[in-house]
Amino acid sequence: MAEEKKAAVSEKSQAAVPVERLDRQLKYQGTILKIYEDTVRVNGHEAKWDFIHHDGAAAVVPVTKDGKLLMVRQYRNALDRFTLEIPAGKLDYPGEPKIECASRELEEETGYRCEKLEYLLSINTTIAFCDEAIDVFLARDLIPSAQHLDPDEEIVVEEWEVADLMELIYSGKLTDGKTVASILAYACRYGSLSREK
Repeated sequence: MAEEKKAAVSEKSQAAVPVERLDRQLKYQGTILKIYEDTVRVNGHEAKWDFIHHDGAAAVVPVTKDGKLLMVRQYRNALDRFTLEIPAGKLDYPGEPKIECASRELEEETGYRCEKLEYLLSINTTIAFCDEAIDVFLARDLIPSAQHLDPDEEIVVEEWEVADLMELIYSGKLTDGKTVASILAYACRYGSLSREK
């Protein structure tokens, strides 16, 4: 019953969207992003909105046999600093199955592979102006392999206790959105916040 109610509310709100897109113009195309300028009519007023298209990505929460999470530390140009993240990467082509992307990124970035990935959650990273969508998977029973980094990548792999990562999140020291959402989802389902214990 609750699901039917949610669907009805969602359908009603979709029908009542007071936005009409009048035009969309490509302003820049890079290796990862396409940036557009949209002309929209909102409640009778014309406005210009930025829109960024991203083909999508996948990420993975790798869990060691002793319950630690494998994290990657790498430099992020947009923040001009090193960040601690879960392994992730963009799709090789639009429509690539995200589970395949996650499997590839796990091995490339951490040097481990996994025979079976388990779906954890989906997130949209920046809904105000970008359509990037990431599916996150869980990897257990890790099998040692080798890193396959791109020429412009430098990644250090670190093992972390979930509790220590949670402390970094709540102290504002770990701020990457996909990583925060994924660690909290993992902790809620399997770790320190799980009700199934």
